[in-house]
Amino acid sequence: MLTVTTANVNGLRAAAKKGYVEWLAATDADVVCLQEVRAEESQLPDAVRAPEGWHVVFAPAAAKGRAGVALLTRRAPERVKIGFGSAEFDTSGRYVEADLPGVTVASLYLPSGEVGTERQDEKERFMAEFLEYLKELRAKAAADGREVVVCGDWNIAHQEVDLKNWKANRKSSGFLPEERAWLDRVYAEAGYADVMRALHPDQAGPYSWWSYRGRAFDNDSGWRIDLHVATPGLAARAVKGQVERAATHEERWSDHAPVTVVYG
Repeated sequence: MLTVTTANVNGLRAAAKKGYVEWLAATDADVVCLQEVRAEESQLPDAVRAPEGWHVVFAPAAAKGRAGVALLTRRAPERVKIGFGSAEFDTSGRYVEADLPGVTVASLYLPSGEVGTERQDEKERFMAEFLEYLKELRAKAAADGREVVVCGDWNIAHQEVDLKNWKANRKSSGFLPEERAWLDRVYAEAGYADVMRALHPDQAGPYSWWSYRGRAFDNDSGWRIDLHVATPGLAARAVKGQVERAATHEERWSDHAPVTVVYG
């Protein structure tokens, strides 16, 4: 059994003050993938930087206070890689992967984008490079007899069932036709599977991000953008997947909720 959780913490220092530390102490996960850490190791208290019982790898962004990903594993990884071989993005704090026995686990924070701005151009450049890397990663893993799961904030809702207000967001970054078509290619062309959708084929969501604006959380007006994207062999082993949604708005420690999958 392997239990993997992905969580965009929306600033690890802030999340640590709101309940992340207690959540981590209680989790049954074997691997935790974090995104939007927005801090360097030296800025974190010891309990957050090096929690007892975990091996931690941080990949901060060169730009201070932005992005940043991390991987926490119960057992020491056999190999760690920061970035995916991109001249533009390897210091942007958006990708880290680790090899565990039989499986490569990665934490991804795909750029969020904003229509009509350089941020959207950046997102599209990232997507183009990353798709090619996903193909390479799967081919290499297959040759080595390994499975792969890339967890994280993919910042794209794939289908209409993946966000509450899809009609109003058809021209918004995160639900653009070209972004959704790119995810089609991740699944069809690169050969990966959307684990949570396979586990919840007929369910709206389950959403993993809700805006802090208005009453989005209370109304469950969310987006499903925090994904487990796995090679088919590992995806077929998934026996349970859940969004760890806080009971109340006040108990949230991020605008995202952890997404946890148990692989048998």
